[in-house]
Amino acid sequence: MSLQRITALLRKEFGQLFKDKRLLPIVFLAPVLQLTFLGFAASLDVKNISMVICDLDKTVESRSFIQSFSNSGYFTIQYATEDYKSVQGYVDNNKVNMALVIPPRFGDKVLSGVPAKVQILLDGSEGSTAAITMSYVNQIIMRSSTAILTEMLGGRSPSGGVDAEIRSWYNPSLKSRNFMVPGVLVLILLITTMNLTAMAIVKEREVGTLEQLMVTPIRPIELILGKLIPFTLIGLVNVSVVLSVMVFGFDIPVKGSVILLFVLSGVFLLNTLGIGLFVSTISRTQQQAMMTAVFFIMMPMMYISGFVFPIENMPKPLQVLSLGIPMRYYLIIIRSIILKGVGLKTLWPEASIMFGMGITILSASALRFRKKLD
Repeated sequence: MSLQRITALLRKEFGQLFKDKRLLPIVFLAPVLQLTFLGFAASLDVKNISMVICDLDKTVESRSFIQSFSNSGYFTIQYATEDYKSVQGYVDNNKVNMALVIPPRFGDKVLSGVPAKVQILLDGSEGSTAAITMSYVNQIIMRSSTAILTEMLGGRSPSGGVDAEIRSWYNPSLKSRNFMVPGVLVLILLITTMNLTAMAIVKEREVGTLEQLMVTPIRPIELILGKLIPFTLIGLVNVSVVLSVMVFGFDIPVKGSVILLFVLSGVFLLNTLGIGLFVSTISRTQQQAMMTAVFFIMMPMMYISGFVFPIENMPKPLQVLSLGIPMRYYLIIIRSIILKGVGLKTLWPEASIMFGMGITILSASALRFRKKLD
């Protein structure tokens, strides 16, 4: 064993490593970004739970009860309505996570010592958030109802109380898989189409076949379409396979339109294929493409898109950053169609944003790729 030969090999390896300027950010910057995103985004505590109030009593007692929620630090009152029929719309449209309905004569029952009922409606499509929200609600009702009743009865021990009827819509049993499995569909589609697109193009550049195609009569736009259409079909096949496993394997039915689901999945593919095409233009090797896609795109998307961690819990800068992530809107769309059964009338804002982002990303990436070819 020669120390001189080992030293020479080490010098060569480090020289190659630092010579590749594109690989250095992946090696040294990616861990810092991952730690930053995960440190701020990874929180299973639920805060800023948006809610709509339907107070049909409008008494001092009902307002005190509502105040116990807003003062808890967990809930944020976003809307108030006097129309009970409109409550479902707020939950269906993803405007709130919870609805609190206080029926008439709530205050009279509180003062008379008769159990006063309220209704709590939870958005069960986000199973983990709904389960934690339910525990918060139970704690607040136990504390606040006793405090309110004791105050109203002049310090005497209350004989009544507040009885909450809690209902979880779209996922009554609050099964976590009902929340996670549709999200896995999104993740599979992202990984498959983005990575395959980026790596397939880079591989052709590595082996020299891309240059051979460039000297043929094929136009750049034809080459781009020829590269992207197969991966689009692969993505839609993946959607079919995952949906079949979800319905027949996990017993999670699709309550909404399957056709709409496939159409909007195609819109999401505009984004993933565009990102994959962009990655291929900044990568020289398959290793670079893979690491760039995973560490700089896929993992940050997972952390701040709402795939696992609630966006409402994140710091404001990450919440703003998440607005530019297509996966965020596709997650809302997939979970809403599968679990809630809502249609395009409800989902058109998310669909429009995702479509606009997809056209922009794909067009910009295609222009960059075209310049590379030229």
